[in-house]
Amino acid sequence: MTGLVVCVVVLAVASAYGVLQRRRSGRVRVRGRDDGKRLAAAELGEELGERATLVQFSSAFCAPCRATRRVLGEVAGMVPGVTHIEIDAEDNLDLVRRLDILKTPTVLVLDADGNVVRRATGQPRKADVIAALGEAV
Repeated sequence: MTGLVVCVVVLAVASAYGVLQRRRSGRVRVRGRDDGKRLAAAELGEELGERATLVQFSSAFCAPCRATRRVLGEVAGMVPGVTHIEIDAEDNLDLVRRLDILKTPTVLVLDADGNVVRRATGQPRKADVIAALGEAV
């Protein structure tokens, strides 16, 4: 009987953790540790957007990265002055460490000066990205 109770408790805790992780994944949010972090065009390998830049950190075998690439490409095409830059996390480990990128896809929203204003881990929703761009400009 004790084994059954332990099993039920473990399943309940694991389920609650899974629901929490799923809700947090893809949310575009402000992170205090991103304060003061700035990226230049030289670090990104491309020019920054006139109004904002969407920087996506991806890896080769990441399925959500492909969907994120599509969403960010659509947003960059819809909003004038916004650029989408994709960076391979495996090829840019120094930048990944400096920016505390822990999983892919991670999306950073930069303002026109290259300051990190928002961050999303996981696949973000198009509406959330557009709303974050409104705050970045």
